[in-house]
Amino acid sequence: MDPVIIVGAGPVGLTLALALARQEVPCVVLDEGPGTDEPRPARSVVLREDTTELVERLTCAPLTHAGSPWAGWRSMRRKQVTHEITFADTEPGPVHVAQHVLTGALRAALADERLVRVVVDSRLDSLEQEPSGVTAHTRGPGGTWWRGSYLVGCDGPRSTVRKLQDIRFPGRTAVERHAVAVLRTELPWPQEAVLHRMPSWRTSGPFAGEISARPLPDGVWRLDWLMPPGKELVTPELLLARVRETLAGWAEGPTPPYELLDTGVHTVHHRLARRWRSGRVFLAGDAAHLLGTLGTHGLDEGLRDTDNLAWKLALAWHHGPHEALLDSYQTERRAIVAARLRAADQALPLVRSGGGLRSYVPGAARGHDTLLVEGHLGQGTVGAPGRHAGSPLTPSPLEGEVPVDTPVGAPVTDVRVTAEDGTFVRLRDRLGRGALLVVLVAPGTGVWERRHWVSAGIMPRLASAVAALPHPAELLVAESYPGAAAHTVLLVRPDGHLVTALGGVRPESLYAAAGTTVGRPASAEAGTGTAAGATGTDTGAETGAGARAGAGANAGTRSR
Repeated sequence: MDPVIIVGAGPVGLTLALALARQEVPCVVLDEGPGTDEPRPARSVVLREDTTELVERLTCAPLTHAGSPWAGWRSMRRKQVTHEITFADTEPGPVHVAQHVLTGALRAALADERLVRVVVDSRLDSLEQEPSGVTAHTRGPGGTWWRGSYLVGCDGPRSTVRKLQDIRFPGRTAVERHAVAVLRTELPWPQEAVLHRMPSWRTSGPFAGEISARPLPDGVWRLDWLMPPGKELVTPELLLARVRETLAGWAEGPTPPYELLDTGVHTVHHRLARRWRSGRVFLAGDAAHLLGTLGTHGLDEGLRDTDNLAWKLALAWHHGPHEALLDSYQTERRAIVAARLRAADQALPLVRSGGGLRSYVPGAARGHDTLLVEGHLGQGTVGAPGRHAGSPLTPSPLEGEVPVDTPVGAPVTDVRVTAEDGTFVRLRDRLGRGALLVVLVAPGTGVWERRHWVSAGIMPRLASAVAALPHPAELLVAESYPGAAAHTVLLVRPDGHLVTALGGVRPESLYAAAGTTVGRPASAEAGTGTAAGATGTDTGAETGAGARAGAGANAGTRSR
């Protein structure tokens, strides 16, 4: 079968290529550039905990070495600290990294990937679709035709793929503008991110009263000054004056020594593509959406696009068309991004104008600073990862469902689990392989060797039920899970979202939920005949860790 064509070699396109390759899907990445990225410290990104782990899982390298994890967060208004948070190993903070460093790490991982070919100096010129695949033409020194099974446009805000498919991209232009300076200096808050509103030294000029400071490695900081609405020109003289004024204000004395490394202007747009799928063509990242006000970061959403799309494309590539599954990418991801855009657009005039929230947001008593903290830290309606509440992949109410602290459709909590070989790993380490995850909550199993209880209690029946599922799945055991009683069975999607939680071993419900999750709704009876000896419900006290059921999660014959 023909490879997947990925147009664009930014962080989203490179991440998607790695995610597909990990599931044995060959890809061709069309890079209109020379294959290297210009070092620009002023172009940096902030990744939340889950997207940081996604990149680390794909690159097999800790991103914290390339970026700067936040040790804490500090929000100030005038001279008063309004919020202060300290991050620890148990609750890691966001990671701030220069974009060229991030893409460099992704390119390095792809260099050893036999299933991915990156073609430089190749700009998409045209594309054609037919029922069996996609043909793309590139111009440049090596302009040629490329044949693919699917094509994904990760080619940024001015996406050629989106334009060739005649997909509208409505929204708002220049929602916010920030003047940016990257410098090496010492600030009073080592490794902490800072948001300072209405500083006491604020003077007149083309700058509003909001400054953010984010650490980068080696004593480097990125400073952003919010600019008022309009098109005032930020001259080098004005920016240098503001740098000196800000550093002196924070030092409460003379301007400390600093080395200016880079400057720029960051303009935030809010846009959302009407469609994210057109036949065998998909959009992801900035080609599909733009957001970024109130401290939110659009790359996070772009990486979540790839996590959602990769396992669905892999399943369709290996096992044939799954139209309902592929359609769910647009349904799920567009709804989440649209909700975040609405929340940001509603909060923006309230935060920037200083008006009260109670009369505009029903039941809200939070201040403006709280909304900004949520945006910067990835919390609340403005910044938190989305939940697939109305997804077509959500099964109908099932017999034996029980509540846990994670709502159905939301990302699961990263707990320690016992893997197939008896070793302890993190739950998120098992994501991205194309397999469903079945997690049994079994208190006490961690103190016993796996060989003592893998064949005891309910484990044989659960393993048999997992082996009979309509899609490969891996059986794991957790000592505990937030809000889950003993012997709760969790079904988790390959991208880490909760499908359902069942009380005990319920093969029929488990089978039905798995079928709906992979776009193949199945009746309860379909699973009964295949799970011999696994019928009924079992909540026995003895449990154990399981081996991977349905070996070959990425099974399928590849034609290259």
